Amino acid sequence: MAQAIGIITANYSTQNSSMLTDVRPAASLPYAGRYRLIDFPMSNLVNCGVRTVGVVMPYNYRSIIDHIGSGKDWSLDRKNGGLFILPGSAFGSTREGSRFLLRDIDFNRLFLDRATEPYVIVSSSNVIFNMDYDPLIDCHASTGADITIVTRKATCDDPNLSSAWIEDGRVKGMHRGAKYGEDEFLDTFIIKREVLLKALDWYAAVSHLDLFEALAQDFDKVNVMDYQFNGYAASIFTTQGYFRHSMELLDPKIAEELFPEGRPVMTKAHDTPPAKYETGSRVRNSLVSAGSRISGSITGSILGRGVRVERGATVRNSLIGQGVVIESGAIIENAIVDRNNFIPAGTELRGTPEAVLVKEKSPERH
Repeated sequence: MAQAIGIITANYSTQNSSMLTDVRPAASLPYAGRYRLIDFPMSNLVNCGVRTVGVVMPYNYRSIIDHIGSGKDWSLDRKNGGLFILPGSAFGSTREGSRFLLRDIDFNRLFLDRATEPYVIVSSSNVIFNMDYDPLIDCHASTGADITIVTRKATCDDPNLSSAWIEDGRVKGMHRGAKYGEDEFLDTFIIKREVLLKALDWYAAVSHLDLFEALAQDFDKVNVMDYQFNGYAASIFTTQGYFRHSMELLDPKIAEELFPEGRPVMTKAHDTPPAKYETGSRVRNSLVSAGSRISGSITGSILGRGVRVERGATVRNSLIGQGVVIESGAIIENAIVDRNNFIPAGTELRGTPEAVLVKEKSPERH
């Protein structure tokens, strides 16, 4: 069992609001049909033996609670340790790029005080990757660092992530926005629990800041080290980024990297039958989740649970949410159709790869 507890910050919103995140926090956005974004940091922690996990909640926490419940599906419904629902601060994040607000951590100081493990692994929910944390913990312990951040070489410009200035493995500074080839911070780090508690006292006067904003003038005093991650990672902060990274899952190499054998991504269990493909249906290069019934044509798309595509309906290059019904003759292309929508016969919903059409979530159907 890892000598660490985990904290996942799920209470900050994206800077680019959309119809997808107006009705739910980013942490509970659907991903790959059957998952939510928060499943990935939760599974990373559990897979390395962490059995005490705190999730810092946003004000609109209902969908997250509905998904993670007591933590049973992650083996976190335990007498010792387990899943802890932690309240976020009263006003949430107002600074661009804030992920780890000091006031959120200080508000839950008791969670840290009661722990006995020497380390805390802290992560956000908007950067998706599957990582073995055991080498990270070993590296952090062997170097004696106060903080070790997880980075990788940026594969493209990303204004939503921070880049680190690193010399001989030590972080000398960080700045907002990562350029291609720079060391981008994947919003995950491990810190000595005692150091985190001290930091809350050091920076009590600026508790509205992100931890790394507060550290900006003290990188020469606090030993912050770097740990390079070489696998696939996706940062999801915009609608276009959400669509693009979701579609990348149709590449078998990326899917295998994000869902490797031995490190499963756990999610809420649903007692639904397998997808049913009716005679005459055509499905190519797509992910279709359990409970769906397909009679029409689907190409290069991802479907959530319980989707019904009637005969004569066409879905191309789109994300279809849970419980959507697409009637005969309807055409959906380059679109995101959120859950529970009813698409009448003959309807056409078309976007472009550069400007994806978004159909907002519909109220629950009975």
